Amino acid sequence: MSRIKAANTAPELFLRKLLRSKGIRYRLHYKLIGKPDVVVASKKLAIFIDGCFWHGCRKCLRLPRTNKPYWIAKIKRNVNRAKIVNKKLKSEGWKVMRIWEHELKQSATPSVKKVEKFFEK
Repeated sequence: MSRIKAANTAPELFLRKLLRSKGIRYRLHYKLIGKPDVVVASKKLAIFIDGCFWHGCRKCLRLPRTNKPYWIAKIKRNVNRAKIVNKKLKSEGWKVMRIWEHELKQSATPSVKKVEKFFEK
C-alpha cells in the first residue's frame, strides 16, 4: 500500500489538463476537510476524483481474493468518510463534485461538461 499514490494520479492530471484547456482556473492543496483534488475557490467548488477500488464503485469494484473482510470494511469506511466530508463541506457553503475514475478513463467530456455547467449558473 505504500506505493499507492495519493496525489497527482493519472485521472487527476488528466482532469486538471482538461480544466486548464477550458480556461477554468483551479487550486491544488487547498486547506479543506477531505483534501479535495481540485478546488475552484472563487466559486466554492471542491472536486474529488474517486478511485473505483478505494471508494467502492458498483460498476468496477473487484475485491481481492485474500482478506476479503478487511477490504470490505476498509471500503465501507472510505464511503462513509466521503459522505461525512460531503455534508461538512455543504454545510460550510461549498459545492461538492465527485467524479469516478472510470468516468475519466472512458471519456472525460461528460465530467468536464458537468464542471462547465456549474460555471454557467
